[in-house]
Amino acid sequence: MEKETKIFGIRTVIEAIRSNKEIDKVFLQNGLHGELSSELEKLLRIKSIKASYVPIEKLNRLTDKNHQGVVASISPIEFYEIEELIEKVESLEKKTTYLLLDQINDVRNFGAIIRSAECSGVDGIIIQRKSSAPINGDTIKTSAGGVFNIPICKVDHIKDAVFYLQANGIKIIAATEKTEDTVYDVDFKDSCAIIMGAEGKGITPSILKLVDFKAKLPMYGKIESLNVSVACGIFLYELVRQRL
Repeated sequence: MEKETKIFGIRTVIEAIRSNKEIDKVFLQNGLHGELSSELEKLLRIKSIKASYVPIEKLNRLTDKNHQGVVASISPIEFYEIEELIEKVESLEKKTTYLLLDQINDVRNFGAIIRSAECSGVDGIIIQRKSSAPINGDTIKTSAGGVFNIPICKVDHIKDAVFYLQANGIKIIAATEKTEDTVYDVDFKDSCAIIMGAEGKGITPSILKLVDFKAKLPMYGKIESLNVSVACGIFLYELVRQRL
């Protein structure tokens, strides 16, 4: 199974960033200094790429090559721009389904959601550039390889995707407890996009104000909520049931 690719060396990582490669995270050696390292750190800030300062022993475990104090991981997939995704999906001439993930940053939840999305026929997944889980080895494994079978798009903010989808006639449905309507009250037969929020925080309030419908899962036990990947699967398969 393909996993994330490691690249190393200050100049190599700088050129990868300038070439717009999808870099998930950069590990920098503690105390790294010099003109090139300063240039790299500046690029990381500009591009909002996650960086961690670690002991050299950590870098040596990541690679046995001459890393020069820098190791980065590159996503194994290419991400779509929102315009490319909509054009690709809407050309299918069928009722389409999008999944928007608002700051879900646990890689295993992300992978499980991708797996359910692929199995239920979701046409595209949209995530935020910041505060979203990376596509790495854990994500790929948990998705059972689903990451390679479904288009994934990154946007600067989920709001951007909501506005763009609505402009293209796609109704937006939020999975949230802040409503009296349940998932079984929603009409999923038309093209739509479902938004799932992060565990603990839910969907960002400013995004909730923009959606067309809100729906929750009825809960009868003492535990107040389901794992987000489980909840997502229930929403998706209610959509599948209605469209059968």
